[in-house]
Amino acid sequence: MASDTAAALKELQSSHPLNLIELSDSIRPSGAQDAEKRSSAISDTSANAFENATPAGLEADLIHYKELFSKLRFSYVEQVTKEKFLRAITDNPPLFIEASENAALEAQLAEAKAALKAQKVEVAELIKQLESRGRNLSNRYESVTLRTTSLATLPAEISTLESAIASLKHAQAPHPTNPSLSLPLPETLELLQSKEAELAALDAELARLQTAVPRKTHELERIEAELRPLEAQKTAKVAAAVEARRRREQGGGIGDELEERGRWLRASEAALKGMLEV
Repeated sequence: MASDTAAALKELQSSHPLNLIELSDSIRPSGAQDAEKRSSAISDTSANAFENATPAGLEADLIHYKELFSKLRFSYVEQVTKEKFLRAITDNPPLFIEASENAALEAQLAEAKAALKAQKVEVAELIKQLESRGRNLSNRYESVTLRTTSLATLPAEISTLESAIASLKHAQAPHPTNPSLSLPLPETLELLQSKEAELAALDAELARLQTAVPRKTHELERIEAELRPLEAQKTAKVAAAVEARRRREQGGGIGDELEERGRWLRASEAALKGMLEV
């Protein structure tokens, strides 16, 4: 899988080279391309320059050619004007321009200048859009280049990681005391979710019990308050019983005789009631 990815990446890089000059070939007129083919003696030198061209160098060349074009246009207009003037004064008869014709030509010139100005504004706006799009494409291309470089190293890293994972799986032994520590990742995640659910339930139960603590504390205080009198009564009863036992022991058996006599009297009373059927 990793080798297939690397091969596809190399094929993509070799089949789609990208540079500024090759991008410009698709928008240049065919005449310019044919002229370049015909000028083979110069093309070798210029090709080397174009291959090593940078955006800053191309921008400097563009400014230089704009200045040359401005000078050439001024020279051309000056030369054409001189030729027309000389031709007008040397014709037989000489050609004289009326004021109305000058006015008409000036009106046409004003319209042409206005149209040219509008076209210049349109071209300037188009150039701005192209520059913005070019910068965006350049940034994206640099990002793609960096990612491609990173992707080129990924197959080897993936192969290394897969080998390491396979060796670790082969060398891994089950945990001697806790089998849960040897579970695969899906089962481990399921176990973790169940434990988290149990922990959440325990937290909810603990919160419920904590809310019941004040009420239970108040109830315990009430029960303790009720037990205090009972404890006092118990203490008094125990003391009275101890005192009675002490007195009985000090009485030398009189208490036992009286108790026995009382039992005899109660038995006699019961017998008499039985005989008299009362």
